[in-house]
Amino acid sequence: MTARAADRARYDRATAQLDAPVAIVDLDAFDANADDLVRRAGGKPIRVASKSVRCRALLERVLAREGFAGIMSFTLAESLWLARSGFDDVLLAYPSADRAGYAELAADPKLAAAVTVMVDDPAQLELIDAARAGGGEVVRVCLELDTALKLLGGRVRIGARRSPLHSPAQVAEVARAVARRPGFQLVGIMAYEGHVAGVGDAVAGRPLRSRAVRLMQAAARRELAERRAAVVRAVREVVPDLEFVNGGGTGSVQHTAAEDAVTEIAAGSGLYVPRLFDNYTSFRGRPAALFALPVVRRPGVGVVTVLGGGYPASGAPGADRLPVPYLPEGLRYDPQEGAGEVQTPLLGPVADDLLIGDKVWFRHAKAGELCERFDTLRLVEGDAVTATVPTYRGEGHTFL
Repeated sequence: MTARAADRARYDRATAQLDAPVAIVDLDAFDANADDLVRRAGGKPIRVASKSVRCRALLERVLAREGFAGIMSFTLAESLWLARSGFDDVLLAYPSADRAGYAELAADPKLAAAVTVMVDDPAQLELIDAARAGGGEVVRVCLELDTALKLLGGRVRIGARRSPLHSPAQVAEVARAVARRPGFQLVGIMAYEGHVAGVGDAVAGRPLRSRAVRLMQAAARRELAERRAAVVRAVREVVPDLEFVNGGGTGSVQHTAAEDAVTEIAAGSGLYVPRLFDNYTSFRGRPAALFALPVVRRPGVGVVTVLGGGYPASGAPGADRLPVPYLPEGLRYDPQEGAGEVQTPLLGPVADDLLIGDKVWFRHAKAGELCERFDTLRLVEGDAVTATVPTYRGEGHTFL
């Protein structure tokens, strides 16, 4: 029996009394992935990206482990909810226009002490001040650095379009704007190198593309390490007691941790290891988050139909954004139908071994987005479900 077949047998036994659709997290794999992130971080603390987890119980589990500290959130409403729930170090990774949220933040000492908001433009400070509604608490601020690799005088750009702040001078200018403005405290710098941390460099069947990605990422790491260090020096001239410099992502943990200027690493997807993280030379994780759909039809030889399945991930549309049939091995989508909202046909000789009611296990393309489809996660240890915990959705929250 292969390792994957053994996992299928475990998951089927663990969920034998549960109807599908059902989502699980294999805690043995989750904990092993957490250990690997800590190993790669080389002693620097890891701030957990909540967008990639979206389950309070699992955030608490990983933050109880040595090597993890703090949360990186994705909306202001989520940040405030987490802070009210007892998480005392929440970095909002994206600028917000949530005026009601800013009013709450500025009016509550506990929230203001726990939550740090993201800024990359003085206009965002204006918006926060206009939203205060009389709240006088000091708002903690982090500046985001654009990590994109720019070539040929800026005519070629590789990297996500996030912050407009690219040079040390630009970041220092906004740092001075924060420092001059009453009611704000600049405490950190963040830089997410998605073109390094979030792009696989060993795509099966595409050796030339993989080689090109590795060359690009090596160049991007060198350029960013130099520029990030210069940015930190420039900002420390304005704010000498800067609390943190955050960088990285699951795919670049060990590279970013090697930079002296970086004090903490961000990671989250590496806990669940969705399918987009299969194509890396830098690490090998264990799939920890899966969902099962039930076989409801057998339309013909070599075909079964499962209920649901149209759970695409965000990003540029493409086949790599679809969940992948994982267990049993050997199933694939019908290219004429793909993953359907209500039903999904699956092809392959192994389909003939499946019966009505059997489970087919899938892996989502991205990590936390799976939790937008399920109210609960069944936590599996060995071949048993040992706990059932709510996702954000299960607690009544869909923040975006």
